[in-house]
Amino acid sequence: MLDIGRFDRGASTAVAAPPASDEELVRRCLDGERRAFEVLVRRHQRGLVNHLYRLTGRRETALDLAQDAFIKVYQSLASFDPRYRFTTWLYRIASNCAIDLLRRKEPALCPLGGERGEEERAPARAGALAGRGPSPLEVLRFRELRARVESSLATLPAPYRELLLLRHHRHCRYDEIARITGLPLGTVKNRIFRAREMLRHELSDLLPSEA
Repeated sequence: MLDIGRFDRGASTAVAAPPASDEELVRRCLDGERRAFEVLVRRHQRGLVNHLYRLTGRRETALDLAQDAFIKVYQSLASFDPRYRFTTWLYRIASNCAIDLLRRKEPALCPLGGERGEEERAPARAGALAGRGPSPLEVLRFRELRARVESSLATLPAPYRELLLLRHHRHCRYDEIARITGLPLGTVKNRIFRAREMLRHELSDLLPSEA
């Protein structure tokens, strides 16, 4: 079995993506080219870990789940359907791992941002676009708002939280979410609507009242 090793728990080193598509790399792996799967891991490791971190709220847990997912993917490569995107299949396996874990544990705080420090950088980027830097008060308000959104998201049942993250952070299409979660398309749309309504209710004091 291919040993993909432990993930780097420090800073990630950017690796230039090879020109081959994910699906081509899967084919090469099935043909016996071991390095092809290592390329897939390097290509998708960071995005998958970040997604799982937002879903579970713990980086160490996200790293462990991502490794488990890649191992399961490697063991099941022969069942991959090339008619669909590799990332859809990968995220379905990873999401199943995460949901199984979340169902056994209390929900943790689920940051909506990426790595630590992103919330500090975001106001600065917004200010730069406006031609000025953020004021200390603007930074404070941004952090307070993010904390409220994070805590409100954490109150949602894990399956609903997963759907919102896939839709609004992975920017997946509804049909992709349906394949990732194994849910009917209509159910996906309905649950995302309900999840938004639950989140809106949790944040009702921050939202402008309707006329």
